[in-house]
Amino acid sequence: MDRLAGKTAIITGGGSGIGLASAKRFIAEGAFVYIFGRRQDVLDGALATLGDQARAVRGSVDDLGDLDRLYATVQAERGTLDIVMANAGTGSFAPLGQITSEQYDQTFDVNVKGLLFTVQQALPLMQAGGSIILTGSTTGVMGTPQFSIYSASKAAVRNLARSWAQDLRGTGIRVNVLSPGPTRTDLALSVVGEAAFEEMGATTPAGRLGEPAETAAAAAFLASADSSFMTGSEMFVDGGMAQI
Repeated sequence: MDRLAGKTAIITGGGSGIGLASAKRFIAEGAFVYIFGRRQDVLDGALATLGDQARAVRGSVDDLGDLDRLYATVQAERGTLDIVMANAGTGSFAPLGQITSEQYDQTFDVNVKGLLFTVQQALPLMQAGGSIILTGSTTGVMGTPQFSIYSASKAAVRNLARSWAQDLRGTGIRVNVLSPGPTRTDLALSVVGEAAFEEMGATTPAGRLGEPAETAAAAAFLASADSSFMTGSEMFVDGGMAQI
């Protein structure tokens, strides 16, 4: 299947987890992919598995200079951009009463500010037929104990997509949210703990954790013309967790 043949994509947080799985899927469907992340060792490891249809740029989404450098690289090497997957994110647990200003700033700087400028700075390189995918979360529509700041940041992502779909009227550029449920990534396992995370997966109607490749398959659909009549919407890949 070559639904993305000739397309150029950027995936932030593309060195591991859902971002890396999506990069693999996009490449398998014909795209050239730029992965963007903070850790050089993670990027190098990802490139070793992605091959010559991928390029890595190091930087942080909450640093506008790093984003400028990313898009300058894409423009110089590819000219235009077809797909943006704003996937970089962070979060940590803290109940109300123990939330710190530093935790709030870190979460919203990456999950909201970083996502905003990842998208906004991409727009000059995009044209009709382009697809913007924002990584949300089931937590954006659920109450989650000790996880309110992360959850609120993902609720903001959902509203940004609704508003940006209006802003992008007439451009031919679509924007949608892809919201995973409990998915087996190194980050999630480290934040939640493996035993607790497996238990969470068992509570879903599907009875298990999701795999990054399952979310990546949905990302490829949203990136392709197969989803051409979708914008401003949210697609859940959550084993039914937030649906019942």
